[in-house]
Amino acid sequence: MSTTDTQQLTAKDLATDQDVRWCPGCGDYSILKQMQSTLAEAGIKKEDTVFVSGIGCSSRFPYYMDTYGMHSIHGRATAIASGLKATRPELSVWVITGDGDALSIGGNHLIHALRRNFDVNILLFNNEIYGLTKGQYSPTSPKGQVTKSTPMGSLDHPFNPLALAMGAEATFIARSMDRDPKHMRAILQAADAHKGTSLIEIYQNCNVFNDGAFEVFTDKSTKPKHTIFLEEGEPLTFGDEREFGIRMNGMKPEVVQLKDFSKEDLWIHDSKDMGKALILTRMFDDPRKENALPRPFGVFYREERYLYEDAMQGQIDRAKEIKGEGDLDQLIRGGHTWKVA
Repeated sequence: MSTTDTQQLTAKDLATDQDVRWCPGCGDYSILKQMQSTLAEAGIKKEDTVFVSGIGCSSRFPYYMDTYGMHSIHGRATAIASGLKATRPELSVWVITGDGDALSIGGNHLIHALRRNFDVNILLFNNEIYGLTKGQYSPTSPKGQVTKSTPMGSLDHPFNPLALAMGAEATFIARSMDRDPKHMRAILQAADAHKGTSLIEIYQNCNVFNDGAFEVFTDKSTKPKHTIFLEEGEPLTFGDEREFGIRMNGMKPEVVQLKDFSKEDLWIHDSKDMGKALILTRMFDDPRKENALPRPFGVFYREERYLYEDAMQGQIDRAKEIKGEGDLDQLIRGGHTWKVA
């Protein structure tokens, strides 16, 4: 079935007949629902959409989307998606990965996908644990976290995924959470509209092996004090009554009370400002720490840059103009021979 002028897909149309095999209460259910709703609203044809995943709980995602899909190799989903986009640039390509899949064995593939800037969307489900293999620590697990593989606490300094993406010069960087579906859908829509590689980190609760890892950011009682939702052209404010704000003291962000400052004094969000985006990704304090800065959610950064697939096709076209169409048989046989005495 395709979307036509008279027939609009619904989220239900994008669901398959497969039993969804995630643990009851897993945050992946929320992400799946918002993904189905986002694509239905976008009017993208199912046959023009592909989901590529690696290995992990999140990577079962393609089974549950009634589109084309591939459950691929551990850590290599971004490489496979890049190859697909290079050969079929007209397709809408989505990569589904997790903090272990993307940032451990797949870390090198991820950074090169970001810098190349294929027009693909990467959803990084971050639950700060290895869920599929039953609770070992992951590259994003906090220092000191006790897991089955770190019974005395992890010694690793954890990855900051969005700071890594900024370092790789990604053209679209964002963060959302499983327990705020309205916000997540808006971020998915923004990523879909972006031309280039989009990376969305999604805080996703693993209620079996790491329950409550992000509760301070998702629970109604603590969320207002510990989160900032980035809105283009708007000041950075937070709190139960939006009574706090962030202003720049030189190059350092600081929390102020609005009773002492006006909104005009605050940091105004501009997602095209690379310098401020770098600072936002570093607002990564442990929320239990005294005077911890709130954690940002939304689109941190976006820029327009040429697409790899367009540049590659242009290079192929120029080569054909100079050398002609070419002969595959001749290429395979080769034009150089050596005689070994």
